[in-house]
Amino acid sequence: MNATTSKLNDPPQGAATEMIRRTVDILGSALLLLILAPIMLLLGLLVKLSSPGPVLFRQTRIGRHRVPFTLLKFRSMRPSQGGPEVTAGGDQRITGIGRIMRKYKLDELPQFLNVLRGEMALVGPRPEVPRYVEHYSPVQLEVLSVRPGVTGLTQLEYRNEEALLEGRDDVEDYYINEIMPAKLAIDLKYLQSRTLGGDMLLLLRTVWAVVAR
Repeated sequence: MNATTSKLNDPPQGAATEMIRRTVDILGSALLLLILAPIMLLLGLLVKLSSPGPVLFRQTRIGRHRVPFTLLKFRSMRPSQGGPEVTAGGDQRITGIGRIMRKYKLDELPQFLNVLRGEMALVGPRPEVPRYVEHYSPVQLEVLSVRPGVTGLTQLEYRNEEALLEGRDDVEDYYINEIMPAKLAIDLKYLQSRTLGGDMLLLLRTVWAVVAR
């Protein structure tokens, strides 16, 4: 895989729309980081006290134009060697505070830093790890024409992904051959009708989904 840039074209959108979208991402992520700073500090402390290891989990993901970047999360698992890169429900690697954070998606709050740095957007397709992207078809690679998102249609539809993976004999095989293609189909459909207004509705749906839990 070309780790620098791809030849994917951006969706046909005006420069003004893209500028507005990026401005919303910058202002929104900066405001959320400011508002959520006390909660993030508390979560960081709880993660540190829960088990040995760093507060933040860093993982290489593939972003816009196939450029790799380091995705940030609060660490929700005990440091270990090996294991699948997707997590099923009941995974013994997950810490106590990690289960709570994952349930309410609190472990993903540091990704607002990724948004601020321009690696991600507030709304967009979910970024994958490099070796899963290797399985993408040429059509599926179109999802890499935009910045990946903290939330999006796929993230909402598959917010209970861990439950779908629980009990599978081969978690990664089921994810690559069943779940990932279904998620990519949703992302491709999203790109066909992507609008600023639609993204705002997805942000509202995300807030409601978290609150409803």
